[in-house]
Amino acid sequence: MRILLIGASGTIGRRIYDDFSKKHEVVKAGRSGEDAAVDITSPASIEEMYKSVGNIDSVICAAGPAKFAQFGEMTEDDVYVGIHGKMMGQVNLVLIGQKYINDGGSFTLTTGILADDPIAGSAAVSLVNGGVNSFVIAAAHEVKRGIRVNVVCPTLVEDSIEAYGDWFAGFDPVPMSRVVNGYKRSVEGLITGRIIKIY
Repeated sequence: MRILLIGASGTIGRRIYDDFSKKHEVVKAGRSGEDAAVDITSPASIEEMYKSVGNIDSVICAAGPAKFAQFGEMTEDDVYVGIHGKMMGQVNLVLIGQKYINDGGSFTLTTGILADDPIAGSAAVSLVNGGVNSFVIAAAHEVKRGIRVNVVCPTLVEDSIEAYGDWFAGFDPVPMSRVVNGYKRSVEGLITGRIIKIY
């Protein structure tokens, strides 16, 4: 299987690449170029990425900016960071990518527990996570050519404890192996329209 992985240099993306590359051909895409350059906030950049990488069986996105901000200080611009990045960036990967991905292919997006269980400062992030989750449920009913669409939705992951552990007080971190298995269920399985919760 030939897989396009957006965000391969990130915390989760690195683990996905290490595991999937043992069995599949993984094309890495991101802002830094890697195998293919892409800015997911730009539909034109997404289109150019798909044209450049060619034949793809599966797309995994483990990228997408969003901004934490205390609610009393949050601005519209703070919210739009996530809307343009984590939400519309991933939505456009599917909307544009459906023209390029092979028949029977799959899209796997990424959100997180804040869609269901918010923390202080997460209103903007919770908004876009919930939006992407709902998009996946709906899009799976309409996408053609046997293409599947799912989203992996983890809680705090073990590799992020040092960076984000204080934000997620009382949350039980999940092992990275469980998170990667969520992506395997989506890519190598038969499911579609699923929010794969790794809590």
